[in-house]
Amino acid sequence: MKEELSDIDPLFTREPGATWIGRVVRQAIAEEVDPIAEALLFVADHAMHCASVIRPALDDGRMVISDRYTDSRFAYQQVTLQGHLPDPRRWLAALHEGWSIQPDLTFLLVLPVHRALERLDENGTREHFEREEVLTAVWAEYLARAEAEPSRFILVDAEEERGVIASFVAEEIRRVYELRGRHP
Repeated sequence: MKEELSDIDPLFTREPGATWIGRVVRQAIAEEVDPIAEALLFVADHAMHCASVIRPALDDGRMVISDRYTDSRFAYQQVTLQGHLPDPRRWLAALHEGWSIQPDLTFLLVLPVHRALERLDENGTREHFEREEVLTAVWAEYLARAEAEPSRFILVDAEEERGVIASFVAEEIRRVYELRGRHP
């Protein structure tokens, strides 16, 4: 997709992983730390990512495309925090209030949980939240977010070939870019 959008020069980034805190988050995931500590690490990475990567790019007038972002955190952390906090959704929302940047557009790749697990099995490595019961609950959270904000979410059939998906996503990004009066 980078090649397909090179003429508009977007910044491609990801969460977690674009900052040094993201590397710590990945280590915490591997070690299965306390769910509250893990959630706070994700939020810390997001804060650093917004401050050091996203805001400077937006201030320069660049489009930012992130592989995973706040919706992933809300979907996964709401599930992993169940039983540890009385209202994980409210707690997460309060942590993000006033400083987090809302994405203009979110592509949600639609794939049945059993197919996602089959794909994970091909790689042979699973993280602690990559179990059927967790992913089923996460999927419900994603769908609830998409239903609550249908103008922001675009659902994409993840059973399609990667090239087809990348072309579709690039076309949609370009369409929104041009609707905003920008042209390559």
